[in-house]
Amino acid sequence: MSPRPYQLGRRQEGTDETRKRILAAARALLAAGEGFSGFTMEAVAKKANVARMTVYYQFESKARLLEAVGESLAERALVERLQDAFRQPVALDALEALVRAFAHFWSAERLVIRRFRAVAALDPELAPTLRGLDGRRRGGLTVMLQRLAAARAAPAPDADDPLLDLLFMLTSFEAFDLLAGDARTPEEVAPLVLGLVRQALGFATL
Repeated sequence: MSPRPYQLGRRQEGTDETRKRILAAARALLAAGEGFSGFTMEAVAKKANVARMTVYYQFESKARLLEAVGESLAERALVERLQDAFRQPVALDALEALVRAFAHFWSAERLVIRRFRAVAALDPELAPTLRGLDGRRRGGLTVMLQRLAAARAAPAPDADDPLLDLLFMLTSFEAFDLLAGDARTPEEVAPLVLGLVRQALGFATL
């Protein structure tokens, strides 16, 4: 029997483990005292105890690494809740579940997400990464508004609909961060956002 498949499997396991270590190191650096100023490929490599070229081999660039950090955060604290939201048969229930999903996500690793967004906002090369991740949230909101429009027999919103812009702002990390302050929990913030969403949509209840 050839040992090649076994060797390839072990090699893949090692690659996956290295990738996880690098992502964990990146998250830890974002949460550390130095914040975004200490977030470099060299610092990530040192934190993960790997060579700098290993980080580049895995992620190619700082932008790709940061994008992977964002995706790993979402997988840990958002994806399952979003799936539940989109499975809701009633459009209003689905939108409510989406708002709550993002409230919990933004709260899950609030400091890391805050610095993650700061890094992306301050570095022109990373700006497309942030726009891409935010674009996915906007896409989800578009689907929700389309479902609401269908339920109300109203015209479907287009990409420039002001209502979409408003919901995009209300479900943003920045809005959550301001509303949460130093003490509010996701369970306390979500009703505040839902109240504003309700007013924007013209519904008495949500």
